[in-house]
Order: sequence, then structure tokens, then C-alpha cells
Amino acid sequence: MRRITCAASAAAALLAACAVPSPPPRDELVKEALPGYTVPEGWRAAQPAGAASNADWWRSFDDPALARLIDEALANNVDLRVAAARVERSQAYAAAAGAALTPIVTGLARGGGKMSGDQSGLSGWAISASWELDLWGRVRAQRDAATQQVAAAEADRIWARQSIAAAVARAWFGAIEARLIEELLQRTLRDGEQLTSLATERQRVGNGDAYDVAQIQADVLATRDALRQARLAVEQSRRALESLLGRYPAASVEAAQEFPPVSLDVPGGLPSQLLERRPDIVAAERRVAAAFGNVTTAKAARLPRLSLTAGVNSVSSDLFVLQDRDNPIWSAGATLIGPIFDGGALAAQVDAREAERKEAVARYAQTAQAAFAEVENSLSSSIALAERRGILARQAQSQELSLKLANDRYRVGQGDLRAVLSQQLALYSVRKNQLRVDAQQRIERVNLLLALGGGLETPP
Repeated sequence: MRRITCAASAAAALLAACAVPSPPPRDELVKEALPGYTVPEGWRAAQPAGAASNADWWRSFDDPALARLIDEALANNVDLRVAAARVERSQAYAAAAGAALTPIVTGLARGGGKMSGDQSGLSGWAISASWELDLWGRVRAQRDAATQQVAAAEADRIWARQSIAAAVARAWFGAIEARLIEELLQRTLRDGEQLTSLATERQRVGNGDAYDVAQIQADVLATRDALRQARLAVEQSRRALESLLGRYPAASVEAAQEFPPVSLDVPGGLPSQLLERRPDIVAAERRVAAAFGNVTTAKAARLPRLSLTAGVNSVSSDLFVLQDRDNPIWSAGATLIGPIFDGGALAAQVDAREAERKEAVARYAQTAQAAFAEVENSLSSSIALAERRGILARQAQSQELSLKLANDRYRVGQGDLRAVLSQQLALYSVRKNQLRVDAQQRIERVNLLLALGGGLETPP
């Protein structure tokens, strides 16, 4: 036993001396993944003017209904349950990989006497233990790679959570837009019906003709058709929202009657911080580290393996006497095994793992570049939408005045119906564009908050 203890102590000291190489730090990874790519000190489209958002960034819209819907989606959405299950699976794989660093102890017992199954009469027990000395870090690298996969899966779960929240917010604003467009068409239809009554009355008293009546009736029917399409859009937007919530898509969710307020300040955060806080980038970085560990594992697999073994057993028989047999018997030893010739299989495995590492680095570069582009595009879109909103507001005022003047001229017989219909259509188009811009402003705000990392929920 003293020999076994000494051997184990020596093996532990040797194991500690053979350190496993660590993955390259983030700075080196960025240089390898994005050569010649200069990360600016600030965003080019706009500079931060507000504080960084928190993890529950959707509460910044001050919309209790939206907050309740997102909380419901985060509790019931199927995609999030899939992401959580993947985290649990990767944790189990990591635990299994780490277990290889500990000794393996097995036991065996046999009984039955003369009536045993093989009629040998043998009975007894045995306990054996084996421990592979991870001299070259193969098992530790395998464990580290599995641990990095856990971190990547957890970052994916956080990103899925943020993405689901963003999808619910977009669907909510889309549902509000669809409802407001339906109400706009209902008002347009009422105005058209009033104009139809006026044209019919003018025809009756001789100040109009059948052409005007037919023209306005056709315009009213076109508005009815657009209204029916708008109602279908409302139903579809509700069903899309309910699917995200994990409900049956029954189109029973009622959208709000107006858009919630939206802040136009740029949330705090710099381009360099995006690589540290955005969960999908963190997940890609952890997968690079896992691939690095797999390369180390493959390289170490080409070297010999040394295992310590120990055991104790006791055997007896009811049919014959076991001569020169002491019970129990203790044993200890070591096993050395290593590849001599494998036709280049292990070398090819190293090449394959290295190719996987390069692929992981390239995917990291793709994710980072896409993230920078999403932020800059969202900032540019937000600025353009704010300018468009001001332009459309002034255009709506001018169109309302033009429509009023056209109506007045038609009522007194100084204008024709075509001018009224033209101004009415133009005003409807402007108001519809206003609703579209209002919705897009909030959707782009969601896109910006998500692109910046979705808040301060830092992945592992």
C-alpha cells in the first residue's frame, strides 16, 4: 500500500507539472479572426447619449402590456426550452469528460456454491481500480473543451432569451400598427360614404352627374377591400404574437390603441465592448476555445498513455481446494500503451481538429462583423426615421389643408370630385406612412438594444 501511495503521489506531481495550454486571449483571437479590421473607438453613425440598458431592456418602453407579454413568452416559449435543454446536455457531457480524471473502481461478486450456474462451485469477490495518468493533458483538454461548450450553450440560451423578447416586441408593435391602419381605413371609409351621399345629392338636384357617383362608389369599394385586407393583417399579427407566447394562435390578443413612447437616445456602449457583452459573440468565442481544446486532445492522443492499477480479491470453492491461495490477494501495477503504426489516422485527426478550430475562428469573425453592421445600420435607420417623422408631420398638415379646400370647392360647385379623391388618397397615404414610421422607430429601437447585446446580462 505504501508503494501504491508513493506511486500515486509521484503521478499527481507529474500531472501537475504537465499543464494544459490555454486558449489564446481575446485580443489575439480578434487579430487572427479579423486581420486588418480596425475596431473604432466609437460608433460612426452616432455617439452614445444615454445610459446602458439593463437585461430587461423592454421595460424601457414603459408599456406594462408589452412587459407582461414578454414575461409570458420567456416562461412558455418552446425555443427557450430547447436552449435550456442544450445547456443541461452540455453540462452532462462536461461532467462525463471530467470524470475521466478520477480513478475508476469496479467491483465483482460471485456466489451460489455447488449449485452455481456453471457448476464450478466458485464464489468470491474482487475490487479493482485503475487511473490513467494524464501525462500530456489529453483528458484535461477534453474536459476543458466540454466546459467551454457549456459556456457557449449558456451564452446561446441568453441570446435566445433576448432574441425572443425582441421578436415579441416587434410583433407587438406590428400588431399595434395593423390595428391603427384598420382604424385609419375605417375613418377613410366613413369619409368616402359621406362623399358618396354628397355626390348623389348633387346629381339629384342637377349639380352633379352619374360619373361622379360611379367614381366615388368605386373608390369606396376599393377602400372596403383594403379594409378587409387590413383586418386579415390584424388577425395574422395577433396569431404571430400568440405563437411566440406559446399560446394557441386564436387571434385573441388585443393590441394597444396607441404606440408607447420611445426614447431616441443612443444607449451606452462602445464597439470594443460589443465583443465582450453580446451573447452570440461570446458563444462563438467559447466555441473557438473548445476547438482549441479539441486540437490539444488530438495531439495528446498520439502520445503513450500510462495507467496505474490496483486490486484485491478473494476466491473460494465448495467443490475443490484452491492450493497455495491466500485470501484476500492484493495486487498493484502499471500499464503503458501507445500507438506504433496507425496508417496516419491520428495525424489526420489532428488535422481535422485544426480545421475545425479555423472554422470556429472564421465563424467568430462572421458573428462579430454581423454584430458591428447591425449596430451601425440600426443607428443610421433610427436617425433617418426621426427625420422622416418630422417631414411626414409637415406633409400631413399640408395634405389636410389641401383636402379641406378641395372639399369646400366641390361643395360650392367650383371644383370637381377627382381633386377631392386625389387629395383624400394622398392624405391616407401620408397617414399610413406616419404609422409605418412610428412602428419602425420602435422596432429599430428594439433592434438597436438587441444588437448592442441586449442589456447587462453578461454571459459566462
